[in-house]
Amino acid sequence: MNETIVDDLILDHPLPLTSHPAAVYLSSLSDGSKSTMEQSLNAMASLLTNGVCDAYTLNWAALKYQQTAAVRVALLQRYSPATAQKMMCALRRVLKEARKLGLMDAESYTQAVELPSIKSSKNLRGRALTGEEIAALFKVCELDKTAQGVRDAALIAILRGAGLRRAEAVNLDLRDFSRETGRLEVRRGKGEKDRLVYLPDGALSFVERWLEIRGRKPGALLCPIRKGGMVQRRRMTPQAVLLIVQKRATEAGVESFSPHDFRRTFCSDLLDAGVDIVTVQKLAGHASPATTAKYDRRGEEVKRRAVQRLPF
Repeated sequence: MNETIVDDLILDHPLPLTSHPAAVYLSSLSDGSKSTMEQSLNAMASLLTNGVCDAYTLNWAALKYQQTAAVRVALLQRYSPATAQKMMCALRRVLKEARKLGLMDAESYTQAVELPSIKSSKNLRGRALTGEEIAALFKVCELDKTAQGVRDAALIAILRGAGLRRAEAVNLDLRDFSRETGRLEVRRGKGEKDRLVYLPDGALSFVERWLEIRGRKPGALLCPIRKGGMVQRRRMTPQAVLLIVQKRATEAGVESFSPHDFRRTFCSDLLDAGVDIVTVQKLAGHASPATTAKYDRRGEEVKRRAVQRLPF
């Protein structure tokens, strides 16, 4: 990119975080989303300035249509349409904050964000796990007689039984779990929304066994464990959940999958069992039933059987 243009995009002086459009946008996100979107903003800032700026040193308010259009093209060359679409959404949100903060006039904002939308595939990546695969995962945790084995079984029970995102699982506190009802209170899920979910009876025993090791002191429900077996009373990270799932999948001889695939399995199995889509939507914390519908794998046979119920 032209050196003069690059110079124009570098902040002359640091902005307070309360007045920085990228910082204000990121502060509105949950912990799990914040890390991902910050990486996206850093990548776009680097693209715009040939590696000179990151999200906090770029002058987002100085962006013109030429730069935002160039970023869109570059993202489509480097990433999948779905990822590029998500990154462009972050860019638009930052520019919106710049306008609201008075750093960008309305006309400049409108021109900068007036870009063609990116079409992405409607097919979900990932897969649903089989009952045999889930059983194999619990089996390897059971064979591990350490505290990690008990903790990992509880983690899998929560991911599979409640369909939580991994960031939601590690954000759970002991107070969020009710032994009597199996209720889990998800605080600040995606979109900063709270919701109540419930563990099936079969999952409760795994969580109870973990609590016998963890203890009943307040704090994070799922905790890191040192090599000596000492439970550390702090939160696990979403990255730790990914590593645990990958480790247990390898041990169980299960084909590679992601923690989010437990969520896909949760939604798909409930829909297969005949649970109405609105209830599944509420349990999954989806903003719209249209998102939940993407998990419906039942096919044409279910639709054929459904119409047979009509009186004629």
